[in-house]
Amino acid sequence: MSNRTIFGSLIAAVLVLLSGIAGAQPADKIARIGFLSVSSGPGKYFPVFIQRLGELGHIEGKNLVIEKRWAEKTEQLPELAAGLVRANVNLIVTGGTPATVAAKQTTATIPVVFIASNPVEKGIIASLARPGGNLTGIALVSQTLKPLERLKEAAPGISHVALLYDPATFPRGIEPYLMSNSRQVETLNVTLEPVALRDTGDTEKVFMALPADTDGLLLEDSNINVSARDSICGLASQRRLPAAGNHLFFASSGCLLSYGEDLVDINRRAADYVDRILRGAHPADLPAEQPTKLDLIINLKTAKELGLTVPVSLIMLADEVIE
Repeated sequence: MSNRTIFGSLIAAVLVLLSGIAGAQPADKIARIGFLSVSSGPGKYFPVFIQRLGELGHIEGKNLVIEKRWAEKTEQLPELAAGLVRANVNLIVTGGTPATVAAKQTTATIPVVFIASNPVEKGIIASLARPGGNLTGIALVSQTLKPLERLKEAAPGISHVALLYDPATFPRGIEPYLMSNSRQVETLNVTLEPVALRDTGDTEKVFMALPADTDGLLLEDSNINVSARDSICGLASQRRLPAAGNHLFFASSGCLLSYGEDLVDINRRAADYVDRILRGAHPADLPAEQPTKLDLIINLKTAKELGLTVPVSLIMLADEVIE
């Protein structure tokens, strides 16, 4: 073998080695991610998400750019999602079902990390273990029945409960969801009546149209309900309706109780998904996670206004009591 051949082989071997080393290390480049949600702007827990990304080495303004898109109305989501695609983001993070559906319908290639309730039942992913496609994330599980159980404990006399929901969060309609949970609802001796709230400006009109026998209120964790929570909880108190939901803001806004996931933990977990995908993981290979810890918050001030005596056994289970 000639010296030239030996030298050429050595150069090739060195190049292969250097290529392997470069591939084993995270590239020192700027990542661009999009954030899509129905909201008036970054909420209380968005900084938690940013902080966790920083802990993982993704620092906004240094090696990370976040394209934030906040929709005032659900109808704006498709165009905002398309705008993120045009911005050539590496990944999209979605908050809530409508934003997740908009992202799913807009791109089948850009990875999407979602925070959404019942993603399998709503057709967002194939299964928790094998999401398939380009989406994965945090599957919220507390939905409506867990808060309903707690509401029934706090106010045993309720029997006709209005379920306030946003139709956009149920792409397949509310009926299949009600049917699949009808047996559990019946065991509570409660009739659940779905009431649509499509816009925060319709809150008073919706309350005026509630059936006369309504004696309880259950809040689905839609972005609209969360945005209108002060108005909803205030109107519920005026109507003397014990109200509950799984978003932790509901109780602090004057509803009787909240029973839902730890939102700090959820946002940190979402950042973990982003980190893994930016480092090369594919969404289809990352099972969607279900938070297991639920926080119970009881507003005893509201209970007093409603003339309710919350059982001590339930108060003892609370993670927070508002007095």
